[in-house]
Amino acid sequence: MRRPLVVINVVGLTHEMLGPHTPQLSRLAAEGFARPLGTVLPAVTCTAQASLLTGLPPSGHGIVANGWYFRELAEVLFWKQSNHLVSGETVYDAARQLDPRYTVAKMFWWYNMYARVNWSMTPRPSYPADGRKIFDSYSQPAGLRDELQAELGVFPLPKFWGPAADIESSRWIVDASLSVFRKHRPDLTLVYLPHLDYNLQRQGPSHPAIADDIRAIDQEAGRLVSAVRQQGAEVVVLSEYAITDVQYPVHINRALREAGLLTVRREPLGWETLDCGASRAFAVADHQVAHVYVQDSRHLAETTRVLSRLPGVAEVLDRPAQARFGLDHPRSGDLVVVAAPGAWFTYYFWLDDRFAPDYARTIDIHRKPGYDPVELFVDPRLRFPKLRMARRLAQKKLGFRYYMDVIGLDATIVRGSHGRLPTPGQEAAEGAVFVCSSKAIERDTIAMTDVKSLLLHLQFGEQPAPRP
Repeated sequence: MRRPLVVINVVGLTHEMLGPHTPQLSRLAAEGFARPLGTVLPAVTCTAQASLLTGLPPSGHGIVANGWYFRELAEVLFWKQSNHLVSGETVYDAARQLDPRYTVAKMFWWYNMYARVNWSMTPRPSYPADGRKIFDSYSQPAGLRDELQAELGVFPLPKFWGPAADIESSRWIVDASLSVFRKHRPDLTLVYLPHLDYNLQRQGPSHPAIADDIRAIDQEAGRLVSAVRQQGAEVVVLSEYAITDVQYPVHINRALREAGLLTVRREPLGWETLDCGASRAFAVADHQVAHVYVQDSRHLAETTRVLSRLPGVAEVLDRPAQARFGLDHPRSGDLVVVAAPGAWFTYYFWLDDRFAPDYARTIDIHRKPGYDPVELFVDPRLRFPKLRMARRLAQKKLGFRYYMDVIGLDATIVRGSHGRLPTPGQEAAEGAVFVCSSKAIERDTIAMTDVKSLLLHLQFGEQPAPRP
């Protein structure tokens, strides 16, 4: 009889972290095995998760970053949730070819909406027409959201991302995942635990306080591991990337603007917005990797020159170079830029903070044309930040429009980032990890694109090679 499998994605966990601060996960590794997990470029959430589930590089599944430029719309879109964006056969699609009765729960992994699974849950706020933001989630089936929120309360979205993000969101996800597992006993349960992502970016992995975060997530993941192991499940714990220390941001779009390649629009109320469709070249910054879109090939050499000379840039990959990393996909930029060790890319395109767009000082992951880790901090220049937030929350509760302008514009505050590949020889500290309760699939080296086949092997045994 096939045993259920629970795959726990502990974001930011590395092989090097396994030890005194992780008694629960270290016990699991001792029962089975643990290895550094080779990642993909870019080493970011959406790209890594798509590779884990499909066994394909970005050129195959099409998720080239957490967001990219939609050329037909002339818009940058980040953190979209439709599973229809992902190409390729998933591990659970392949499993259903072997057993049509195979069931799946997908708890907070990305591209959750409309995925071909039996049970799923993902954050999905509601946005009334009056401009408010109501915390909510999306589930399949629809009633699962109501069941879980009646049992556990509304998912704590401010604890999932933003200045208040902490262990509470991961704890809620563990409780919800346990509830689904006990009630339905899926063949495959995918669980996403984000806690390490927060202070590793705020403080950097070298900060001594990170040990407390590692212990906290070990305790929560350990609760889940212990409960499902008692019910006969095999367990895999893995991560998407490692977060490394950074010392400085690189304002890649400001460099393109100063070179006359990027165009902004001055809005009626005075701030500037990025005008992608009118720009000769612009960057979609995503941690330590940026996709640079060049509207006309005549400007490609000039754009390459500007980027290559920019301090903090390690590599500028053209299309042939992207192919070497499995990143050659129509959604990719005409150039892909990789940061040097210790550097990361902002999305900032304004040259004067007086003209920063209105969303820059808020948590707004969908309108910003790039990833913004500064959203993890309250602006340190605010004299009474709690009072400001209390006033804004009072406006919200009274049904008024409100502007939660508590995020700063000083990117030097960020101390950890990810996205580039690990330094050769440093994979245990700078790469992802794979821990398994069973030695049946133990390998000396494991790549992210191997995970799909290893999970199938763990549940179904050795599979025949595909027909030519």
